[in-house]
Amino acid sequence: MSTADRYGPPTDRPGETRSVGEIVGDISKDMSTLIKQEMELAKTEMKQEVSKLGKGAGMFGGAGLAGHFALFFLSFALTYLLDNWMPVELAALIVALLWGAAAAVLASRGRKEIKEANPQLPTTQQTLKEDVQWAKTQKS
Repeated sequence: MSTADRYGPPTDRPGETRSVGEIVGDISKDMSTLIKQEMELAKTEMKQEVSKLGKGAGMFGGAGLAGHFALFFLSFALTYLLDNWMPVELAALIVALLWGAAAAVLASRGRKEIKEANPQLPTTQQTLKEDVQWAKTQKS
């Protein structure tokens, strides 16, 4: 939707001439409305992008915790393997490998979430360009 479509024609009274004061008042009102709409759009877009970044950061946090558990269980597995040579060590090793796999999956998903975030706010940028064009046409 272009800016001109959002605001309609410059006058609501076709065929009537308007005073400079009315024109300035209308432009002032339109600019105020425009700025409010752009701020609302920017806030909405920023919330979406921050949400994506938050998910990615949470995945990295989970990956860090899972990696910590992997090291913890691998350390115990190595200790038990060297000390006792009993099957309980293999169980600890399996658990450690499962935690390592979980860390890899969470890190991969976290990286993907962060890569998908776009903090440049493309929709806001596009509508701002349209608004500049609209303002230029209002001047002439």
